[in-house]
Amino acid sequence: MSPTCRMAWDDPATRRAWALLLICAALGQILWPAAWVALLAWYVSTSITWTLWLFFVPMAYTFYRTFLQWAYWRGAFRARRLLRQYPWQVHMELESGLGNIPGVGNGYAWLKFPNPEMPDQQVTMVMHSHVRSIWWGGRLGKRAKAERKAQVREIWSAGDPRFAAVIAVPGPRRLYVIHQRPSYNPGLPAEAHGAGLHALELARRAGVRVPDSGSVGT
Repeated sequence: MSPTCRMAWDDPATRRAWALLLICAALGQILWPAAWVALLAWYVSTSITWTLWLFFVPMAYTFYRTFLQWAYWRGAFRARRLLRQYPWQVHMELESGLGNIPGVGNGYAWLKFPNPEMPDQQVTMVMHSHVRSIWWGGRLGKRAKAERKAQVREIWSAGDPRFAAVIAVPGPRRLYVIHQRPSYNPGLPAEAHGAGLHALELARRAGVRVPDSGSVGT
């Protein structure tokens, strides 16, 4: 990461990491449907009913992954908007875990970041979606092996933890969009989380749902 980069997106390594994210989404859009069709064709060609159980689980999984691909595309383009508005910040040994804190379901990975406007306070962010979160979850939990936890000792983030951010390990690698639930959910009321007008406008430009400026006091 170059210290001269004003925004994360200005870093060539960041753009390469994002391009890889997009390539993986595109390949999944091709390969998972192809795998499902191939399994279906193989089953039909056998014409033996008892062999259905051999194909059911892999067919169900490939069918599921086919319809899950839209989430990979969505995550990639959300990441690009955030990377274009925020610089990378480096965090060392953030508090993290899997569940076991109020408001976080069992098995969901979470991280605590400093509040940008009140550094003495922390903001909890939860990995609500399992898309691309398995790698992170296996390293953020208290029971993770030491060598795995060492891989997330240093975490980069580009965004605002009160709304949404891209997190990564040094490189950057393993890009993942982590967000507060109202940030992208039109069914939930957007919250200011104590953010000032500039922070709200920045988040809005990054594609996050935030309250209207007129409803937030200065």
